[in-house]
Amino acid sequence: MITHEAFEYIRNLTINKDEGDMYISFSGGKDSTVTSHLVRSALADKTIIHIYGDTTLEYPTSEVYIKRFRRDNPTVPLLVAKNKDQDFNNLCEVIGPPARMLRWCCTVFKTGAITKKIDATFKDSKQLIAFQGIRRSESNSRNKYDKESNNSKIKKQLAVNPIIDWIDFDVWLYILSNNLDFNDAYKQGFSRVGCWCCPNNGVWSEFLSSIYMPDQYNEFHKILYEFAQKIGKPDWKEYIDNGEWKKRQGGNGLEISKNSVVSFKPCALEENTYNFDLTKPISEEIYKFFKPFGILNFDIGRKALNEVYVLDKRTNMPLLRISGKMGTSLLKIAVVGESPLFVNRKTTEMYLKNQINKYQTCIGCTYCEAVCKFGALKVFNTKKGDVSNETISYAIDAEKCVGCLECVKHFDNGCYINKVLKIKKGV
Repeated sequence: MITHEAFEYIRNLTINKDEGDMYISFSGGKDSTVTSHLVRSALADKTIIHIYGDTTLEYPTSEVYIKRFRRDNPTVPLLVAKNKDQDFNNLCEVIGPPARMLRWCCTVFKTGAITKKIDATFKDSKQLIAFQGIRRSESNSRNKYDKESNNSKIKKQLAVNPIIDWIDFDVWLYILSNNLDFNDAYKQGFSRVGCWCCPNNGVWSEFLSSIYMPDQYNEFHKILYEFAQKIGKPDWKEYIDNGEWKKRQGGNGLEISKNSVVSFKPCALEENTYNFDLTKPISEEIYKFFKPFGILNFDIGRKALNEVYVLDKRTNMPLLRISGKMGTSLLKIAVVGESPLFVNRKTTEMYLKNQINKYQTCIGCTYCEAVCKFGALKVFNTKKGDVSNETISYAIDAEKCVGCLECVKHFDNGCYINKVLKIKKGV
């Protein structure tokens, strides 16, 4: 009955839709295995693109299963999305290990990588249908998910969950009755397949990881030990063994956290002008963060004061005037024109502060790329594995940018990583 319902749902949803604008999000777990089989069976199509997000933290059995899946389904295009510019262990040292409320690993190694793969694969698609294997019974947070939603982390897609109301019994019954191959991690005793060191994993999964992947397990615990020492935990063993590291909610004790603070005050001498005291020296890179507001003009400003203007895209009139000496920390921004972007003083301050936040804290997580449905924003790491914040290049394609400011206002304080690094009292 539920299989028939899933078939009908998939078929009705895709009527008059181009199958070239669809893909299956394939994790190598039991739920995505079932979703893949359901969609391909319902549409009688063995060539729907699958995208596998390799977070670099997958179970060893997942890699083996992906190879088997490719062998057994030779007509299925299975693409791998992988962030090759970042290193998980290095990031843990810089911004701390992921926690339940700060799962930056998903952003850096999954969302960002999949977004790049989507942009490269579906260049002309305005909106995609992404079939996912999410189920409400998996967790309290997923219990709130809809069967289909435009509110996924990747704005360019409609996220569709055809088995959202299935329970574990339904999934396994479908797998066994259809004689489907599945990930051997379940045979080892794991209840879920994903990142082996996920902070949402329980004690049992951690125990199994210590058995089946001792090298990775020991290396990660070394990182946890060093982190506990760095942030001054007196009883590091209890902090690790009792899972206290999973509860952290900010960047307390981390050197890089100073960049999450933006200090500014209105200029006493000029109206609608703000003086920012940055934690990162001014460089040419900073101007790129103001491109969502308009067009950069380096010619009409006073060279002696290093002035750069931002022109309104609609009128080509000056909107912002930015000035600051290279290598110093004092940046002055004046609002010199009227624009619907800056509806009031509070909004203006928030938008400017958000972009300064990005400049100071960006480590190239690429999450902001995922929220731009026009593909106008790109973030590059010019030196792979380096998360010093000095090797990140932030780029806006002026031809594609429509000035919606979604990339500016989507995150609290402008930048997802700012949330990870923000100092919190009593934590």
